[in-house]
Amino acid sequence: MKKFFWNILGFLSLGMAYIGVITPGLPYSIFVVFAAYCFSKGSERMHRWIMNHKLFGPFLTNWGQKRVFPTKMKFFMLAMMSTSLIIMFFTGVKPIGIISTAAFMALVAVWAWRFPGSVEEHQRRIDNNERIGWLK
Repeated sequence: MKKFFWNILGFLSLGMAYIGVITPGLPYSIFVVFAAYCFSKGSERMHRWIMNHKLFGPFLTNWGQKRVFPTKMKFFMLAMMSTSLIIMFFTGVKPIGIISTAAFMALVAVWAWRFPGSVEEHQRRIDNNERIGWLK
């Protein structure tokens, strides 16, 4: 029963990841990471599949092993956050909603930009004995 539950969660998360790939403003990375986690608990075959997927595999491998958050994705994330705030401003959302959303988005952006943007940057940080992310 547990494996069934994890597989259902994995497939739902994978579906959200695919929607996030084609829908601006909806992130796919968090859903893909969660799907990989769920499949690791529920289905070895699906876990191998997602880890070797043409689009998701490299991201998952680099994130899981080296904590690499691609620079291209960071810029895309900032563009989507900015677009969302502009839409909120012009659709009449109350200022407190815009300010609190912007503050949360700023925290997420700071978190993401602390990680290396490429495998090369990761290796440079290792060679210079610098932190990879927040803690190590």
